[in-house]
Order: sequence, then structure tokens, then C-alpha cells
Amino acid sequence: MNDSPESVVEVEDLPSEAAGNELAVLTADLQRLQAEYANYRKRIERDRALAHELAIGAVLTELLPILDDLDRAREHGELEGGFKAVADQLANVTTRIGLEKYGEEGTAFNPQIHEALLHSTSPDVTEPTASAILQPGYKFKERVLRPARVAVTDPE
Repeated sequence: MNDSPESVVEVEDLPSEAAGNELAVLTADLQRLQAEYANYRKRIERDRALAHELAIGAVLTELLPILDDLDRAREHGELEGGFKAVADQLANVTTRIGLEKYGEEGTAFNPQIHEALLHSTSPDVTEPTASAILQPGYKFKERVLRPARVAVTDPE
């Protein structure tokens, strides 16, 4: 056997090099698992938030016919007294939750947020225009729950 100092150093370094490599591999595995867990938590939180928004959107969608009836009663002057207070509370709660009513006459027709029910032409418009709002649309957090139902006027 060769007992030179160089041989002794190399023999002693081999186990520490193997341990260092194993430590590096284990550290890389740990870092990968930590990153996967962090991504998993983010995905779960995102999925929970989405499920929460979908549940609220489903409840609000069920309330839309009631809100329409209350609007019609208000337009005809039939909404008075204690029932008016209840209707106002319902409108305030849905607004506070995030329900947004939209649809104005004279705005440009957008098939993403409007549903055309009637069609006419006129020289008074330069682009397809929602000339009458037959039923308002509703949004919840940038998601259309119901498109506004409109009469569309096209240029001649």
C-alpha cells in the first residue's frame, strides 16, 4: 500500500464528498417539495375562492326574478309602506355583496353583455346601439349573471 500523504487525503475525502452529494440531493428534494406544497396551498386557496364566488353567484342568480318584480312594482308605483323598506333592504344587501345592475339606453351594443331581442334600423345611429333596455343585466365580480336584454338599432 502507498502511505503517501496524498493517498491518505483522497481516502478521507471520499466519504465527505459522498455525504456532501447526498446532502445536496436531499436539500434539492426538500426545496422541490416545499415549492410543490406552496403551489398546492395557492391552488387550494384559489379553488376555495372560486367555489365561494360561484356559490354567491348562484344565490344571486336565483334572486334576479325577485329583483325584476320589485323594479316593476316600483315603476308602477305599487311599492309603498313597509314592503318598500324590505325591497330597499334587499337591493342594498345585494349591492353590498357585489351584484351590479347594468344596461343603459344609447350605449353601443356589445354581444358579450347584451342579448338582442328586437332589431330595427335608423339613420340617427352610427353603430349598433342598445336603443331600449327591455330587461337589465346583472354582473357579479366581472362575471355576467344575466345579459341585458335589449332592442338593437343598426345604422341604415
